[in-house]
Amino acid sequence: MKIIDIKTVIVNANLRNWLFVKVETDEGIIGWGEASLEWKTRGVAGCIEDIAPFIVGLDPTNIEHLYQVMTRQPFFRSGVVGMSAISGIEMACWDIYGKATGLPVYKLLGGKVREKIRMYDHLGGGETDSLYHSIGDAEAMANKARLSIEAGYDAIKVLVVPRTEPVEGQRVLQHAAALMEAIRLAVGEEVDIMVDFHGRTTPDMAVQYAKVLAPYRPYFIEEPCLPENVLGMVKVANMTDIPIATGERLSTRYQFRELLEKGACAVIQPDLCHCGGLWEARKIAAMAETYYVGVAPHNPLGPIATAAAIQFAACTPNWLIQESFRSDVPWRNDVVNDPVIVRDGFVIPSDRPGLGIEVNEREAAKYPFRQEQLVRYWHKDGAVADW
Repeated sequence: MKIIDIKTVIVNANLRNWLFVKVETDEGIIGWGEASLEWKTRGVAGCIEDIAPFIVGLDPTNIEHLYQVMTRQPFFRSGVVGMSAISGIEMACWDIYGKATGLPVYKLLGGKVREKIRMYDHLGGGETDSLYHSIGDAEAMANKARLSIEAGYDAIKVLVVPRTEPVEGQRVLQHAAALMEAIRLAVGEEVDIMVDFHGRTTPDMAVQYAKVLAPYRPYFIEEPCLPENVLGMVKVANMTDIPIATGERLSTRYQFRELLEKGACAVIQPDLCHCGGLWEARKIAAMAETYYVGVAPHNPLGPIATAAAIQFAACTPNWLIQESFRSDVPWRNDVVNDPVIVRDGFVIPSDRPGLGIEVNEREAAKYPFRQEQLVRYWHKDGAVADW
């Protein structure tokens, strides 16, 4: 079997364009992957075109070999745009491999280590205004948290940390604590609440936020500061009892190595659409396992990414919990056949071959590429703030 063509199908989903990757073979088997990357869709699509000539004509089931070709033969190592392109192609090749053998991908990756996959919800199910624009309204956030619990989830992720200067006083800390208190009171003691700092803070401010949030027992705090400065992350980890999670902005095992070596986090969050794909994510998870670090993959992306994440979760021993969106757009499941279904906060892994999901190209064509909604934040003085 040989790869004969690689195409992209782009679906606009408001905040994001989902970038689906279609790998075609000479035996008629088609594989689907996802390479969505916010505000860099055209760059990733172009990168897929650049990579394709390196692997057209090769066997799609020789996945390690394909990965080596895609990462090494173009000479310059890829950043997040290139690694997203590689991830989408790699994911599609696993889909082909599964379809060729009649097996789900998790079987090819070692087989199931769990029977069901615990999912967590975002406020509003991932709807943009709920995620990013309602951070000042404690009552609205509490009400949306209750809706997640009513939908069957027992874990939610929230964004309660406002845009923050490198050093600030009590105002922002009290604001975050008030939001967290309202959410905790709304959902009760048995629900796990993850708090995403979104890399908005310096290590010193992250420590201050952790202190005021600690009484409400976060499951973990995510990206308390940007991951470029590993020692900053180490500082936060050493000064709070709350587990630290990070990794969505990193790609390949090499970028995760220092975090693990220095004890900077308790949970890593590789994104299967950015980190190099399923096989690279398994290598990252295996590294983390030697440090007793859990894996909770980042995934606010489209339905193909979610299907791949379920395959990964089913066969990864130190996997912890899975992120996904359920209602970022109302037609989310219409653009695929056999979408991932969450029931009572869990997913039962499918035994369908490959990733177990197909793109409905006729439905997908109804939502062509357009410029993603921009999320642009500023400090009071007009300086740029992290979103």
